[in-house]
Amino acid sequence: MHLPDGLLPVGMAAAGYAGSAALLGLSLNRIARLPDPGAAMPRAAMLTAVFFAVSSIAVPVPPTTVHPMLVGLMGVLLGWFAVPAILVGLFLQAVLFGHGGLTTLGLNGLILASPALIAWVVWRALAPRAPTVAAVIAGSGAAALALALFVTLVLLGLPADVDGAAERAALGVFVFAHLPLVLAEGILVAVVLRVLARVEPGLLPDG
Repeated sequence: MHLPDGLLPVGMAAAGYAGSAALLGLSLNRIARLPDPGAAMPRAAMLTAVFFAVSSIAVPVPPTTVHPMLVGLMGVLLGWFAVPAILVGLFLQAVLFGHGGLTTLGLNGLILASPALIAWVVWRALAPRAPTVAAVIAGSGAAALALALFVTLVLLGLPADVDGAAERAALGVFVFAHLPLVLAEGILVAVVLRVLARVEPGLLPDG
């Protein structure tokens, strides 16, 4: 789920870069304040590689295909590190796979990094009382929010000469095809956290 080059006006693309730069600056500032910022670097690097690689996994959901987003998982496991990790992953996806575009890198970063941070906040708030429920809500909620942001930006950027009704119908099909993925993303976060709790508790995020 990436915005390609040329889909949206130049002004929106520029605003996306400004927004992503601000979010990245904030995240790097918060990372620098951590007692030991380097401690999470290996986990961030590993998850960046996973995030980059999963965009090549196409799951057929007729009449289209979807691929895992992992925004909730990135947010829950990385916190502020999710922002640079997602931006690096998106850049590599655009350059090496042709997924998304370089002009829309900022917007794609906002679409995915913002829900990742919200997932982290939601999980931290709910995990002490119901960790599994918190994981599902964080994972599915982040995916749903990313999907909503994508659709909203596409609708806002529609040229005046485009058939709006046809575009909205196509987006409706797109959203419907992603609904199973939204549920799967929540289940994935819950499963991963449960597995980590058993085999590698040191990789678990702070609640």
